Amino acid sequence: MEKEKYAGYVKKERVYILITASLLIGFLSGVVLAVYKSPGTNGGQSSTVTQQQNSGHDLVAVERQVTVTPNDPGAWVHLGNAYFDIYQPTKAIKAYEKAIELAPGNPDVLTDLGVMYRRDGQSDQALLVFEQAIQAAPTHEQARLNKGVVLLYDKKDQVKAFQAWEELIAINPMAQIPSGQLLKDFMEELQENNQ
Repeated sequence: MEKEKYAGYVKKERVYILITASLLIGFLSGVVLAVYKSPGTNGGQSSTVTQQQNSGHDLVAVERQVTVTPNDPGAWVHLGNAYFDIYQPTKAIKAYEKAIELAPGNPDVLTDLGVMYRRDGQSDQALLVFEQAIQAAPTHEQARLNKGVVLLYDKKDQVKAFQAWEELIAINPMAQIPSGQLLKDFMEELQENNQ
């Protein structure tokens, strides 16, 4: 009689297991769906890989362009930018140097060249090129910002980094770091953290 009374019931432990399993399956399904439907991805493939693949298609055309018009500095800049985008600093350096050779003094190209020198582990050369960009265009903000980055992080010289950034702030008091934070606020945080 006792068995018949509980025949239609499920044990508490089984209910907890079923609820937990259902929640876990629902959560995992949601994660999988979010990954495949989220913008900036291609069927779960990272956007960096997609960007590199897309740049690879452009790269062939750009490489072809510099062979057709080897004296066109714009073609060399475009090639340098393509290598920049796919994290090929050594190749980008060669392309940017050729562009500078054909059309000296472009502060934007010099700044990109400096960034590539830094990525290639040549921080001293990066500083020289950032200085050339600043001499070509004394108000060039990106060159001054990057010069400070190399001085602070690569050369471990906060005093000189701050000097470079103070010159930038004198040009533009609202200068920002890539995160969008004001440079002067970033500098204050660095000083507080180093005390």
